[in-house]
Amino acid sequence: MSNALVIIPTYNEKENIALIIEAVLALSKDFDILVVDDGSPDGTAEIVKHLQRTLPPSGSTLHVLQRTGKQGLGTAYIEGFRFALANGYDFILEMDADFSHNPADLVRLYQACSDDGFDMAIGSRYVSGVNVVNWPMGRVLLSYFASRYVRLITGIPVEDTTAGFICYRRRVLCTIPLDEIRFVGYAFQIEMKFLAWKFGFKLKEIPIIFTDRTRGQSKMSAGIFKEAVLGVIQITVQSWFRKFIVAQ
Repeated sequence: MSNALVIIPTYNEKENIALIIEAVLALSKDFDILVVDDGSPDGTAEIVKHLQRTLPPSGSTLHVLQRTGKQGLGTAYIEGFRFALANGYDFILEMDADFSHNPADLVRLYQACSDDGFDMAIGSRYVSGVNVVNWPMGRVLLSYFASRYVRLITGIPVEDTTAGFICYRRRVLCTIPLDEIRFVGYAFQIEMKFLAWKFGFKLKEIPIIFTDRTRGQSKMSAGIFKEAVLGVIQITVQSWFRKFIVAQ
């Protein structure tokens, strides 16, 4: 068993899931993997189960958690976090299944926390310019200015506030009240970073190159962006009436 768990949420990712698992298992650092599948009708979970039986022995373990129906990215990660905490992992990482996040960068995120002492390492598209490949310009601008909007409203010192490529130290997820997290899309990613910052944890952005998927379909929707816009205001106002115990 590794000391680090990579959580990969899936919904209809049969084109990518075996490839992304194999890429993570091939890294120099051993990472355990948890696939959280939201009842994919395309058989994604069955592919993972097949890999559990057929992959050669290694220093990593492959887990799968099947859920009924499409319940949202945020709730998938919350269930993954609870699994990680219950099973004693010291470092918990998030990544997409579609290779928009380069699996090799997992090692850099992990090292920022394990070796450099940060509590949360964020794979950032915007900390060193705009590093996005294969997105239409309109989507790049929307994402970039969404992060600027979040920074303006919340004051959080993070360039890529909606990033979903992250490494957490265990103590961050033990401190944040996971049962109070309410958002499921982009706003979930914002809320987690905001709370980690408000609790006094040390955040570090690691520059990455984000490459849009080449297989499968995007899960983006207008509702996700709407949740983010309104959610930022909500979490900011709520924080004015809340006491945060600064992490030691």
